[in-house]
Amino acid sequence: MKLKVKPYKEQLKVWPQKGHHIMAQYDESKVIVYQSYSPEIGNFAVRHQFFGGAFSLNRMTWIKPNFLWMMYRNGWGTKEGQEVVLAIHLKRDVFEYYLDEAVCSSFQADMYKEREAWQEAVKNSNIRLQWDPDHDPFGAKLERRAIQLGIRNGDIETYAKDDILEIEDISEFVQIQHQLVLNNKLDKLIIPEEKPYIPANKNTSKRLRLSDI
Repeated sequence: MKLKVKPYKEQLKVWPQKGHHIMAQYDESKVIVYQSYSPEIGNFAVRHQFFGGAFSLNRMTWIKPNFLWMMYRNGWGTKEGQEVVLAIHLKRDVFEYYLDEAVCSSFQADMYKEREAWQEAVKNSNIRLQWDPDHDPFGAKLERRAIQLGIRNGDIETYAKDDILEIEDISEFVQIQHQLVLNNKLDKLIIPEEKPYIPANKNTSKRLRLSDI
């Protein structure tokens, strides 16, 4: 596994506890995002290093840069149809593009003067953004908000085959860490190392209402 990992308890000491933050593992070339699929879709992606086969290009796909939020959504890989957990090494410039183009999935009065303006923005963008409560390893809600990004239409086609540097199957790692959570051994829990991601475009940070670190 190529992900950098670190004890959960160590990371918890330095993570922001509230506000809107894009928690992620990243470097100059890539950002790690997570998805979970059925074996049919997930195994195909790992084997061929792109999304194809039963993967649908006609429906929105959601990516999550925050590992624990992904674990909340997929039940640590135990939910039906989400057994194969993928760590996707996404090109960083593509992730930046997603943030720049993202439109909130629900109307925000402080961002759009009129609902019609938001509806027009949604119509003209292939990228959705949604803020949700982040969660701890047990699934409890936190004050910190976590982000997920939805991709559709032409952008999902380039995501599936052109924008990904590598696809890793981390299902076994997830299962091992899940057992530690089930046995309440958080002192031994190891998860991908993450820190707040700051977009290159300051206007994007402001538009997304990112909190100061």
